[in-house]
Amino acid sequence: MAEPFDDYLEPPTNTELSERELEILKLLATGLSNKEIASQLFLSINTVKVHLRNIFAKLGVQSRTEATLIAIQRGYVTVPGPAAANGEATSASEPIGAGDQTPVATPDVIAPAPLPAIEIEPALPIKRRLVLIGLAVIALGLAVIAVPRGAAQSESGCSPFIETCELQGPGASVNQTDWQPAGQMSVARGRLAAAALDSRLVAIGGETASGITGLVEIWDANQQQWIIGQNKPTPVANVGAVVLNGQIIVPGGYTASGAPTASVEAYDVLSDVWTSLAALPAPRFAYALATDNDKVYLFGGWDGQGYANTTFIYDPKANRWTTGAPLPIGRGFAGAALLNDALYVVGGYADDHEFDRCDRYVPREDRWEACAPMSVARGGLSLVAIGGRLYAIGGGWTGYLTFNERYDPSTDSWSVAPSPFTGQWRGMGAAQIGNGIYTLGGWNGQYLNVLERYSPFPFSIYVPATTK
Repeated sequence: MAEPFDDYLEPPTNTELSERELEILKLLATGLSNKEIASQLFLSINTVKVHLRNIFAKLGVQSRTEATLIAIQRGYVTVPGPAAANGEATSASEPIGAGDQTPVATPDVIAPAPLPAIEIEPALPIKRRLVLIGLAVIALGLAVIAVPRGAAQSESGCSPFIETCELQGPGASVNQTDWQPAGQMSVARGRLAAAALDSRLVAIGGETASGITGLVEIWDANQQQWIIGQNKPTPVANVGAVVLNGQIIVPGGYTASGAPTASVEAYDVLSDVWTSLAALPAPRFAYALATDNDKVYLFGGWDGQGYANTTFIYDPKANRWTTGAPLPIGRGFAGAALLNDALYVVGGYADDHEFDRCDRYVPREDRWEACAPMSVARGGLSLVAIGGRLYAIGGGWTGYLTFNERYDPSTDSWSVAPSPFTGQWRGMGAAQIGNGIYTLGGWNGQYLNVLERYSPFPFSIYVPATTK
């Protein structure tokens, strides 16, 4: 599972573990959680996660289990075996390379000051620890065999904020369904914002192979062609967009410097002009966004320190933001949409897992209520309301997703809906034009420039008007 690293540090340029990284690796190998490691070393949980990211990168591994196995193989951690004749325990695994693989300690550039020496002891009895390590090895082997063809592998140690890791498997594959290709953007990108105004679909910002962009592309569904618009003044990724009073509002975002911003910018499609609006009460990106009754609602997201549960409400008449009842659970990378006078916030990601939950916000009463969860957890999804139903599209950091999901409010239940891709597919833009859902770009092991269209209503029925 991808870790929510929040330090925005550059990837390590060497493969040698520092003293602090060795300490953390030894504790990880005993089965301690991030919280327990942080407590023992007097560090914050986020700092531990930063170190783990660097450890995984230096060791070239994708999971805690793999890191533990390498730690044992290289002799960083000694697994006690049967007692020797002199009463001392023997090692169950010798270092690879007999000294050549022993890392040279380098100065710890993250910890502010040296900490007292800490006794590194297994958190569990020796016999139990050996059993758990054995089971972990077996589970790892079974996982490699059992992963379905086309499944995206886990991206442990990668930041959920940018696509820094390549999938180890073949990634997602195209799934021939009722989805149809409608065109291609000029640049492949994910984590972008998308909004529809009349027959025009606007793709804004996002992340490309070259980094964060402010690119604006406009798909004219009538003319079946792309038009390049004025770049967004502040290039950002991990953003959303909504239409309000004829303008497209894009709050906050993840900037090229790797930090959240509070700036809010509005785009007038007809005049091709950007303007600035009142800033958010606090910086945010990876939020969920929707509108109701001529107001903008921004839920959760990352604030630079953690996943927030805040509800920000924008009133265009006063050009100011206020706060509403907080989300039941703070999270980011969720989807939001208006359906039947309620705003739904579905799925999402926080800490080290995705969510299947569904929460419903009633604006007129400023309160939350629960709705039925999806069948699978989805982070980085899009949510679109059409035809009296919700469509949860894509998502996933670790899940093998072969379908989208459709929510029926009359039965408070989810059902399977087709998807154009199998595997991981996240960070796409999505919006409704007419009786169709359009999706733009995203990430499925690589950045995508696709434009896909899906119609929940394959047949239109004409009912003639009658007069008395």
